[in-house]
Amino acid sequence: MTQAPTEAAPQLLVVDDESELCALLSEYFGRHGFVVRTAPDAAVARRLVAEGLPDLAILDVNMPGENGLSLARWLRDTHPRVGLVMLTTAGEAVDRIVGLELGADDYLPKPFETRELLARARALLRRMGTTAGAAAAAQEAAAPAATGGKRVAFGSCWLDIDERRLIGADGAEIAITAAEYDLLALFARHPNRPLNRDQIMEQAHNRGWDVFDRSIDLRIMRLRRKIERNPDKPEVIKTVRNVGYVFVPARG
Repeated sequence: MTQAPTEAAPQLLVVDDESELCALLSEYFGRHGFVVRTAPDAAVARRLVAEGLPDLAILDVNMPGENGLSLARWLRDTHPRVGLVMLTTAGEAVDRIVGLELGADDYLPKPFETRELLARARALLRRMGTTAGAAAAAQEAAAPAATGGKRVAFGSCWLDIDERRLIGADGAEIAITAAEYDLLALFARHPNRPLNRDQIMEQAHNRGWDVFDRSIDLRIMRLRRKIERNPDKPEVIKTVRNVGYVFVPARG
């Protein structure tokens, strides 16, 4: 269940023009005790900051209109106590350097693992020494340790890792190919982590791909028909625009 926020819960602002990513981070950080607001651009972000100052802001560098670097400069100049984490496209060293020079506290290249972003956010809040930082530390200490399992839930279905089988809600086995199993197993190893097609092809199929290779998309489409309640509105394996796909486990 989503943890009910308290007065000391860290206040997080996520600014990114990718609505799917904003929804993913809002849900994920919300489950870990944060109060999350999202903005699709810098203009909306400025309005939200005027309504209530966040403890931490996660800013995408590349956005239409005013970019994340300009917004970071404004936040640092006007609200220096707000923690800043920049999201950059992998390989954009110049943006990372400029962001740090503008006063950003940390950065993470896309695609990233949500658990790593959460860990960095909590570490930054602890370094800031605020009430929110103490709350984040308490939440982290109280979080249950991750446990290994031989079965992983995909919606109402279960993937049996040892027996390489997909089990439906009624207990009957659902036929999957070896490639589909490898894909589900990859997602099971990286829950809540957006994976791009390069990573999927290399880790699940041990080969690269080219721009004309749509096999990953076809396999995702077939898997959604087997595990999603509504394949046209996926809740388990979601599309992250301009990135790839992410496996979102059901809330515990």
